[in-house]
Amino acid sequence: MLGFEDSGNLLRLLNGGEEQTVEDIVSEFNSIFRQSQYFNACTALEYLITEEKVLSPTQRLIAFAIIQQAYASQQPSSNPFISRLVDAASDDAAEKYERAFVLQLLGFTGGNNIELLKQSAADYIKNFDLSPHSFPQREQLQQQYCGKGHPEPFKCLFKDNSVKNVVPDPDVPHGCNSNSSEFDAQPGVASKIGSGNRDETVSGLLSSFSLEGLGPQWIRPFPPRLPVMDGELLWLNPDMNHELLWDYGMCADTSRGAAVRDLIAKALKNPLVPVQQEQVLVELANDPKLVYHCGLTPKKLPELVENNPMIAVEVLIKLVNSPEISDSCEYGDESSFHGSRK
Repeated sequence: MLGFEDSGNLLRLLNGGEEQTVEDIVSEFNSIFRQSQYFNACTALEYLITEEKVLSPTQRLIAFAIIQQAYASQQPSSNPFISRLVDAASDDAAEKYERAFVLQLLGFTGGNNIELLKQSAADYIKNFDLSPHSFPQREQLQQQYCGKGHPEPFKCLFKDNSVKNVVPDPDVPHGCNSNSSEFDAQPGVASKIGSGNRDETVSGLLSSFSLEGLGPQWIRPFPPRLPVMDGELLWLNPDMNHELLWDYGMCADTSRGAAVRDLIAKALKNPLVPVQQEQVLVELANDPKLVYHCGLTPKKLPELVENNPMIAVEVLIKLVNSPEISDSCEYGDESSFHGSRK
């Protein structure tokens, strides 16, 4: 939600609580961030406040001050983070100075909080006096500041059971395992616990901050399929796993007409002897389709008629029911057919 530059600026403001006054830090916040960025910045601060170990005491006070002062020009009930401020002011487990600081920001004590803003967070903690402060109950603060515009927050089962994003321990150096034996207390050796870079941890959280947690997945079983009623069409999912089939007609043996082709080629030029003529007639009788593979064309038919009329008649009988018969008749002249009749 925040870029790298904005995260660095926000971290620098949080670190200014040791020396700068709260008023100066809030003023610098207003000059760096546009009003449209207030919500994103305050959301990131609220996230850091929720993790108690992440921010130091002064950083937490600065974060509360920015969250409250960002919407100070509006009614307290219009502040989208007023519920978080009320929770911090009524948290019995929190430090007393922190609760008193938030109460003074809200103006619960009745005094002016200008004096509060003119001192640094470190000075406030150092000079804090518990005696003049009283801490009201949560219900009283909610009734006074939340108003009717902030009802009881909606409880979502999935959100309540979600796991927060992983937050690194700021007291452990980056890349180290806190359960390792090197962190065990040893006499005469300073403990590595607490030697981590807290600013590095906060900067990493700000730059990678997201409102999304690791919530449980919304998993539901597939609904059962309804039965097919009479008259309905059944949806089919055809099997697309086709298999290759061998075409046994490919690469067929064409040598069976070789002898007939040779004899037909001779028959076109000269008359065949009776034995050869009988062989052609027998082959054509045994295989009627052989006439299509013997090399005979309509143009060559007149030559066959002149030299071997008996074979020509047998060929025409085989072609009588085929389209080639018309072409054969066109190329056969009248004298040739008369000669075949004789």
